[in-house]
Amino acid sequence: MLRNQLMKMSKKELKVRLSVLASEAQNKSGGELEAIVNESKLIGEILDEIKAREDLHKAAQDAAVDTDTDPQENGGEERKGEGVCAKSAEKSRAKNGREIKAGHVGRFQAHALSRNVRNAVTTDSGVLMPRHTSADISPTFNDVSSLIDRVKTVPLRGGESYQRPYVISYGDGAGSTEEGKDYNVSEPAFGYSDITREKITAYAEEPEEMEKLPDADYDSIVEGSVTKAIRRYASRQILIGPGGTGKFRGIFFNPSEKKEQVIDPATDITTITDITEDTLDEIIYSFGGDEETEDVAVLVLNKRDLKKFAKLRDKQGRKVYTIKNHGNTGTIDEVPYIINSACGEIGKTADAYCMAYGPLSNYEVAIFSDIDAQKSTEYKFKQGQIAYRASVFMGGNVVAKNGFIRVKNPAAAKAASK
Repeated sequence: MLRNQLMKMSKKELKVRLSVLASEAQNKSGGELEAIVNESKLIGEILDEIKAREDLHKAAQDAAVDTDTDPQENGGEERKGEGVCAKSAEKSRAKNGREIKAGHVGRFQAHALSRNVRNAVTTDSGVLMPRHTSADISPTFNDVSSLIDRVKTVPLRGGESYQRPYVISYGDGAGSTEEGKDYNVSEPAFGYSDITREKITAYAEEPEEMEKLPDADYDSIVEGSVTKAIRRYASRQILIGPGGTGKFRGIFFNPSEKKEQVIDPATDITTITDITEDTLDEIIYSFGGDEETEDVAVLVLNKRDLKKFAKLRDKQGRKVYTIKNHGNTGTIDEVPYIINSACGEIGKTADAYCMAYGPLSNYEVAIFSDIDAQKSTEYKFKQGQIAYRASVFMGGNVVAKNGFIRVKNPAAAKAASK
């Protein structure tokens, strides 16, 4: 839940929500667990704010009691003053009443509506009305695919590269042998997936006035945006990483040398030109070995193609696919999916990769360093600018032979402009 939704809940409701999150966290992992942890932290902050307001209110009440003065101790001066104020207020109300009855405008003090009204400031050009600002900042749409949280990660702090061996085949040379003859050779074949480190950076600046604004924490939004930018970049590179020195090797990447091709381009599906009732079956049953189907695979696709799955109807007008959405993830007929904008769209740009299907553990991200996030007030001291930067060394590659099956637009696909 978002902060503005949580702010509307009572203290009791917040504690119940916290208990529910703690229960849900027991069987969650990856991005879902991170979301639960972030919401729990947010609830803790709101509960702390509620307690602070309650303490402040109690202190204000105690102060009010202490400052009350007994009229007997000072000759009734306070009571006398109160009487004068009361008579003045009564005359004002009577005057406003007459003005309203006569069809004129009556004016009442603002505290009739609220006890916490800021005074207006009068300037030479007129009255400058007070400006009220919310204490929190509304977030925009999520622009980070949860793909980065679902693939396999390997911490290798301080490393330069990483090599993962994988099985190409288990051998198929077993057969009948005559007595005294050599055994049939049936050796497994192995390949190696290389992961080299890529330096990923992000940088942002803000004027120092942003940090001093009391109402909303703009500063933390700017600081957090640089790490979010790194996550978004890495999530896209898992699919479209171009390979080469110091670069991710994405699922859609095809090395020029055949021995380096972890995914054989000949296995690509190039017969799908539109989303139909047979599309999902075509993808599922085209993946895997000859002896079984895979049941732990995930479909990675563009949101526009997910929309096509959702809008598809049969001749009776019924939905062909049952889709359950959970933000960036969900299921299509119980097949898990993840949205990633790096995917192309079915039937558009020729030769563009549009989907990938397979177990996400078949892609590994090696993390060669922690995310180094720094804040500096010295770089542009003269301009009063605060600088933020973040960097990390990481890389990735497919680590299983034909670990994913890819859907690719045929060469005769429609132009993107159509």
